[in-house]
Amino acid sequence: MGNGASIGARTILHPGAIVEAEARVGDDCLLYPCTVVREGCVLGNRVILQPGAIVGSDGFGFAFDPEGPAHTKVPQVGIVRVEDDVEIGAGSCIDRATLGETVIGRGTKIDNLVQVAHNVQLGAHCLVCAQAGISGSSKLGTGVVLAGQVGVVGHLEIGDGARIGAGSGVAHDVPAGETQSGSPAIPHAAWLHSVAAFPRLPELLKEQRALRQRVEKLEKLLAERG
Repeated sequence: MGNGASIGARTILHPGAIVEAEARVGDDCLLYPCTVVREGCVLGNRVILQPGAIVGSDGFGFAFDPEGPAHTKVPQVGIVRVEDDVEIGAGSCIDRATLGETVIGRGTKIDNLVQVAHNVQLGAHCLVCAQAGISGSSKLGTGVVLAGQVGVVGHLEIGDGARIGAGSGVAHDVPAGETQSGSPAIPHAAWLHSVAAFPRLPELLKEQRALRQRVEKLEKLLAERG
């Protein structure tokens, strides 16, 4: 345990769990082996970190310098604040903020192998499924659901109660309560229509070419008669 770190009542740290300097872990938490709470980060009460979960890894921030070294690391001096009753799955990483806080709202459950980037704000009671990734500074409201392998572009807002289907790529804000799927993500009903049409595209293209040829013949015939 690092200098100035604090551990709450009835919290259990399994062998290999690390709590670094000035980090704070609340009451009744459970930190499984090979978990890390990095310096200055805060866990609320009843937080569970599954094996290999990392809270407070450096955010992915680099400045390009053409004179070299080409990619200069931008210091990540913020923290992560994890609120009460959160569970973070095995191998998931929650990056510390560049400035300020990355926040995981109370009651949120994060599956295995999830990436939450710097300065992301997750609202209360979100569900984030395996292999999802949330880019920097995006904000998710209360009760948002991200299915497996969803990717969220940075600096977006996803409204309360929105749901994103598996494998989707979110490249724009999503209104509260809306369900979207696909890449780029679109309203779920429209995506279902698109998916249904996709296997017929070769047939539709063939029909379109045949119709174009017929129109060209008709236009030529009319021109000759004109």
